[in-house]
Amino acid sequence: MSEKNIQLIVGLGNPGAEYEETRHNVGFMALDVLLEKLGGDTGNTEQAARGQKPRTKRSLKTRLFSTGGSSAYSKMRCNALTYELDFEDKRIILAKPQTFMNRSGQSVKGLLKHYQLELDELLVIHDDLDLPAATLRVKVGGGAGGHNGIRSIIDSCGADFARIKVGIDRPPGQMPADKYVLQALRSDALEELGIDARRSAEIALAVLSDGLLAAQNTYNGQN
Repeated sequence: MSEKNIQLIVGLGNPGAEYEETRHNVGFMALDVLLEKLGGDTGNTEQAARGQKPRTKRSLKTRLFSTGGSSAYSKMRCNALTYELDFEDKRIILAKPQTFMNRSGQSVKGLLKHYQLELDELLVIHDDLDLPAATLRVKVGGGAGGHNGIRSIIDSCGADFARIKVGIDRPPGQMPADKYVLQALRSDALEELGIDARRSAEIALAVLSDGLLAAQNTYNGQN
């Protein structure tokens, strides 16, 4: 994979208010932070797109940049909420698939085709049960590691894409993994996930600015 060629950044998650503050939606959260860092208009919300008043929650909530509103760049494409902007003379597309996690690959495949991009121009941000909480890793290729969204992308597109993996640890006791990743978080746990979302956005920005290898060298040794 060549350097500085990422153009499509996909955050994985599930659409809908009931999933906003769950571990599985850290990819959505990270894209909201990244959009702010890239200077995009973050005033659009899913609620505004539906003619509803935005809810006032803590800033960690995923805003789901909308299909309408004040920004001319925010669109629904290939079953994903997308936001296009320019960064260092290059077009960048941020996308949140709305297919639900298990069918993320359908949306990602469509986005790659629509924007005429190759697999090595894709970066995916997602939660990872196999990494300890607060541990982030930059990786290219590999298996799904039990993550249904990543499995769907691999099945639809292939495995050789870049990923930012956000560790969420294993569920405690006998709690099933699906219940753990979809558990609504409160207080300290939500704050910690928000910190990880911000850190993963910083890593994504470093990938865009400095390339994958530099980001790996800088961040993969950190916890």
